[in-house]
Parts: sequence; C-alpha cells; structure tokens
Amino acid sequence: MGESVAEATIIKWLKKEGDKIAADETVLEIATDKVDSEIPSTTEGTLIKRLYNEGDVVQVGKAIAIISTDANATIETPEVKTPVSIQITTVQKELANTAVKEVVSLEKSSSGKFFSPLVRNIAKQEGIAMAELESISGTGANGRVTKNDILSYIPTKGKHTSTATKVVQEVSSNGANHSKPAISVNAGDEIIEMDRMRKLIADHMVMSVQTSPHVTSFVEADVTNIVKWREKVKSSFEKREGEKLTFTPIFIEALVKAIKDFPMINVSLDGTKIIKRKNINIGMAAALPSGNLIVPVIKNADMLNLVGITKQVNDLANRARNGKLSPDDIQGGTYTISNVGSFGNLMGTPIINQPQVAIMAVGAIKKKPAVIETPEGDLIGIRHFMFLSHSYDHRVVDGSLGGQFVRRVADYLEQWDINREF
Repeated sequence: MGESVAEATIIKWLKKEGDKIAADETVLEIATDKVDSEIPSTTEGTLIKRLYNEGDVVQVGKAIAIISTDANATIETPEVKTPVSIQITTVQKELANTAVKEVVSLEKSSSGKFFSPLVRNIAKQEGIAMAELESISGTGANGRVTKNDILSYIPTKGKHTSTATKVVQEVSSNGANHSKPAISVNAGDEIIEMDRMRKLIADHMVMSVQTSPHVTSFVEADVTNIVKWREKVKSSFEKREGEKLTFTPIFIEALVKAIKDFPMINVSLDGTKIIKRKNINIGMAAALPSGNLIVPVIKNADMLNLVGITKQVNDLANRARNGKLSPDDIQGGTYTISNVGSFGNLMGTPIINQPQVAIMAVGAIKKKPAVIETPEGDLIGIRHFMFLSHSYDHRVVDGSLGGQFVRRVADYLEQWDINREF
C-alpha cells in the first residue's frame, strides 16, 4: 500500500470462500482516503478463508484472507499446506479486532441490505432498530452504510427538522462550539447525498480552516518569456520526450527552487513543535471528472529536472482522471500547488492541505499592456501576466516569510531564459 498508508476499508469482496483464484486476479476492492483500489492475489490457489467482512477497517500488514496452493484444497480443508496472506488496511485503530469480536444480535434486514458487524454493533449500542438503520443513506459501495454514515446519523436520531430556521449548536472535534442555521427544504428542492470522496474533502477543508489561521499574499508575475519559450519548444519537446509540455511543470520547478531558498515553508506543525521536512514533495491539486478534488504527489521533486517533472505531472494527471492512482500516490506531500487558471480564474485563495503550512494557487495567463523599461526609455508593450496566490498558516509563517516566498517564485518565473535548452 505504500509506506505512508496505515489502514484501509474493505468495500467489496469479489471472491467467495471456496473460489479458485488465478495469480494476479483481483480478490477484493478497498478504499483508502480518497482512492479505491483493487487488490490482486499474490498466488494461484483456492480461497480458504476471508478474515474480514465488507465495511471492516484493517491495518496494513494484517492478513485478510488465506489462500491454499494445494490443488485439491476445499473450503473444509482443516490444514493449509502453504498459506499465503493478502495484506491490506482499515479506518480506525480500535476497529482492528472487529472481525474477531462477537457481533451483537440485531434483527435481520427485511430489504436484504448488507450491514457490517461494526455498523450493527453501533446500531445496537445506540438503540437504532433495523427499520431505522435501513433508512440511513449509505456512502459505501453499492449504497452500503459505513461507520461514518451511522456516526453522522446518531446526533440527529429522532430529531425532525422544522421548516422554520433555527440555530443549532455543534461541537467540533477540537471542542469548540459553532452555530449554524438549520436548512429548510422547500417544494421542488433536490436533496443530493454527498459521495464518500466529497465527505472526505468537506471534513478535510473544515478541519484545515479550524486548525490554521489563513493569510494570503498575492503577486503578479510577468511570464512573457515562459509563454514565448514554451511556444517555441513544445513541438520538439513532445517529439523528443513523448510528453506534452504544459505550464504546470514550469511552475513546480520555480516552486522547488524557492522552497530551497526558504526551507521554513516546507514544514509541518505538531503542537508547538515545528517539523522541518527533508524531502520536497509537491502535491498538485487535480479536478476529477466527477467534480471532486484529489492531490497526487510528486515525490522528491527537487531531484528531478524539467523533463522529469513533466513526465511525473502528466502521469499523475492521467491516472487521476482514469481512477488509477494508488493510495501512496496521494500521501506524503509537503507543499501543494493548485492551478485555478485552468478554469479561467485570475486568482484564488486556496485552503491549506493539512498537515502542510502553505499552498499556492496560480491563475490564468492574460495579455496586458505594460510599461517596459529600456536603455532608450520606457515603452508600452503587450506582456503576459499571471497572479500567484500564496495562502499560509500564520501560526508558523509570518507575512514576511510568506510574502518573500511568493515573490521569489515570481522572480524565478520572470527570469526565465528564453534560450534555455531542455
């Protein structure tokens, strides 16, 4: 799963106990953070035992199934000659032993819906009957009710929303009280349940705003030389490297240079301890066809030249669009860039991707009249400009550092050598 992934949730078993399995054949599907993955068998054989159920959360390194390589093995085989463990992950540490605990009794679902042992246990403890449990909208695979679904439902259990607006007190994870008006639903309104990824994004964004006091600094950069250089070399670049050259790798290269100049941007904050990161891992926010957001990470970006960064950017972007990212592809970022210019936006105020302390948004490149200084005097000319927006955590990054950093990125972009070789 990658060294930075600790746990995952089983969302669907594709093989039953007793089924024959070929080597590398998909046995089950799992979910980690925002990525769903298929887990293949490490060997050919017979699935003797599934050790966890759908909806269970498993720690990395735990065996989740036993496969016998004995050609004559059956599900009743008492002794496995060569057991092979498939290893995966779950969603909270306290759930690791769920599969071996006795599930409390709860009446059978009349609709035939599947509820994991964990969900049934929570329902029993909270006094939620099966009929009420079946009414909960699920965000799991095939609409299954997950742990987060039932925990989100519990605070509103038994309550009815009035059409009149009222103030509801909410307690966040950090213990602070927040007030918000209840939302009335009118005739003709459509209620759309968030999918799993959108819920994760929502929780992460709210957590980030509650955690970090955000400040945003803006700089306008003249990127005329970059625009002209890219136009000049993009055809030969694609012909030689087999890759399209976009602006994003150029922006990332400038970011990496500036991070080397200002390493205290490349940190995380743990209470009163500042963790200064050794590696420079650049996350690139990417919009998925579904409209959701995901942030694949270019690991050790400071070790790559422009061609290497371009290949990484294109590979991660393509796999993000096609749902082929692995869990490790979105882990370990130390700084994030968001290209809001791809939507035609001039600038944005991005939210920090925790546990990082800063994020940069790059806006659309636009032609503008500008004063050009020459030895013969000032002239008016047409230049290409873009805005850089740098949001940072004011607990650890002051305005001086935050402002100097974004200015340094702009300097690297403006000083681009139009005769540069690639």
